[in-house]
Amino acid sequence: MNARPLTLLPVGELQDAADQVRISILTMLAAAQSGHSAGSLGMAEILTVLYRHVMRHDPTDPEWEDRDVFFLSNGHVAPVLYASLAHAGYFPVEELTTLRRLGSRLQGHPERHTLPGLESTSGPLGSGLSQAAGYAYASQILDRQLDRFVYVTMGDGELNEGNIWEAAMFASKYKLGRLIGIVDRNYIQIDGQTEDVMPLGDLRSKWEAFGWHVLEVDGHSPTMLVDAIHQAKAVAQQPSMIVAHTVPGRGVPFMEYDHRWHGKPPTEEQARAAITSLQNKIGARN
Repeated sequence: MNARPLTLLPVGELQDAADQVRISILTMLAAAQSGHSAGSLGMAEILTVLYRHVMRHDPTDPEWEDRDVFFLSNGHVAPVLYASLAHAGYFPVEELTTLRRLGSRLQGHPERHTLPGLESTSGPLGSGLSQAAGYAYASQILDRQLDRFVYVTMGDGELNEGNIWEAAMFASKYKLGRLIGIVDRNYIQIDGQTEDVMPLGDLRSKWEAFGWHVLEVDGHSPTMLVDAIHQAKAVAQQPSMIVAHTVPGRGVPFMEYDHRWHGKPPTEEQARAAITSLQNKIGARN
């Protein structure tokens, strides 16, 4: 392994960084007048913790062979990934306002070869865990790169896909301890509440029954997320799943808990008001 110094944010600064990501999400969605609001805003802490504190990666060398890798299975929340990559230094923050424009590198779903830092093309729900498990298997079992971790996020509604559970069995069978999944447990999907559309029930018990090490956390607590990931990294003989309970539309009161914002952007006026509120929160903490 080739060691190199990595610049990480202290845990105490991660909440401000997550809210800055939210501001960028609102800015880009309002500019595009297209895109997914609720899940993107709800996952700001998760992606901020990964890219600004936990993962080994280098924005100046996106293909660094010793990097950790991240797969966004729920590709429709691309705005939170794009904003997190930009704030981590992969490309200029100003480019975020090109979201979904013709010819932009920032399409509605991430496209692997168009943007530095993307590990896969995300689109069909349910495929990300299989991609991540395959990568972890190749890295851990075939290449013996035991310092590399593979992370993947999924939406809870996405767990309706059978492919998820095939990958869950595969990862358990091969004891992929370097694979860490995070479920965005926000209880909504495009058609309504997850427990009305297709009840998921006790996710902790489900994942444990498939042979995974499972942790449950408040997905808006950077401290809890960091602690859970460190615990997961210490488990060598099982893949780990972190069930992160989040609020869809977090930080924007009129969006929170409302599934209708799953795939709807704010107007420019709504975005301005929400951005001002978030800026005031950041200011009050500092």
